[in-house]
Amino acid sequence: MNKITNEAKQLLNRGLDAHLRIGVTGLSRAGKTAFITSFVDQLLHTSTHDNLPLLAAQRDARVLGARRVPQKNLLTPRFNLDGSYESLTLETPQWPTPTRDVSEIRIAIKYKPSSKARKLISRHATLYVDLVDYPGEWLLDLPMLEMDFQAWSEQQLLRLQQINLPEVEAWLARSQHLDYDEFNDDKLINEVAAQYTKLLLDLKSKGYQLIQPGRFVLPGELADAPVVLFFPYTVKDKPAKGSAVNLLSKRYKEYQQQVIKPFYRHYFSSFDRQILLVDVLTPLNQGEHAFSDMQVALTEIMKSFSYGKNSLIRRLFSPRTDKLLFAATKADHITPDQHSNLNLLLRHLVQPIWQHVSFESVSMECMPFASIKSTDAGFVDQKGKSIPVVNGTTIEGNALTLYPGEVPATLPKAEFWDKQGFDFVSFRPQNYVEATPLPHIGMDKVMQFLLGDKLR
Repeated sequence: MNKITNEAKQLLNRGLDAHLRIGVTGLSRAGKTAFITSFVDQLLHTSTHDNLPLLAAQRDARVLGARRVPQKNLLTPRFNLDGSYESLTLETPQWPTPTRDVSEIRIAIKYKPSSKARKLISRHATLYVDLVDYPGEWLLDLPMLEMDFQAWSEQQLLRLQQINLPEVEAWLARSQHLDYDEFNDDKLINEVAAQYTKLLLDLKSKGYQLIQPGRFVLPGELADAPVVLFFPYTVKDKPAKGSAVNLLSKRYKEYQQQVIKPFYRHYFSSFDRQILLVDVLTPLNQGEHAFSDMQVALTEIMKSFSYGKNSLIRRLFSPRTDKLLFAATKADHITPDQHSNLNLLLRHLVQPIWQHVSFESVSMECMPFASIKSTDAGFVDQKGKSIPVVNGTTIEGNALTLYPGEVPATLPKAEFWDKQGFDFVSFRPQNYVEATPLPHIGMDKVMQFLLGDKLR
């Protein structure tokens, strides 16, 4: 009888062990690697430190501890947490190396349930959390599934023609004045395609974020594969069979079927919750062109979270995300009095899709935070006035105290760019104190939104 009772209890206990799969994304340099590093680090220190007051289960002393466990998906590279720690613990601390492909890590959180029903079954439960890091640039490819090669080419060429940069003009002059209907030179096609990829990388470095195809700048294991060697080109008449245009179109179709669709099917559709990291401050610093481009890129990215019955993603895949967090990163790079403005600005940026996604029963929230705090906030006296400042060490190694400026609470208008005094400076991490959790701003609030209801 005791044996049967024990077996029944084990089955009930296993029923308490929940699983949560969280997608972590954002455009390059938004801080995905730092976020996952801090998220895991905070959890690993829950048994020894009270560093998460806004995570209800931790505040109530119900989290017993957490540890890394082997991931279930053996085909996805493991997130390099140890490499992140190595970068942060150098004599001159450095930010962890950004990931350029999909990676994941699994954490087991042991806790005491708070609900009466769960407590009747067992005193302890385990929540398994998979954090999956993937480039936000890949989400920019979803609209390509609704366009054939010619429609996509027309859209991309129109956009390039609106960018007044010499490298864009040079590539357009080279690529669009060759008659691809007359010959099929694979070497030439690959050469012009490589130049197109270089152009996209150049635009990205100048602050442009609406980069398409997204895999061209972050190809992962597809680097140099023919499927990422095409470029926009339009023809008036139907191209001859075997022409170079046919080759470009064939590669485009293969990209749709073998690159875009598998990502959404195998990864995106598996996420229970997602966090989209948005670096609002860098585009503010780079100017109107960068900020406007970020707006358009965000609009394109958010199409992946539009789950309406007639939406493209609903028709092709079966997304199951029930919570979506838009998080403005690098809150430590501005003074605390500007955090509310940063949050309001982010809300304005995501407003176009907020109501639509909320209607589809996806819980959404916006919040500013800093995964790994790199500055200290304070005040300086200036002509009898107390001025808020941040203190830190720049990437170049210079100690700096400054007031970065006021973050606009709404989408900036023309006059903002004419007289904007925003001075966003990149700081390096503070010296890491081993055996203590990484310093942060608002990670506990982020974790409460993503995990809180699963730790009851």
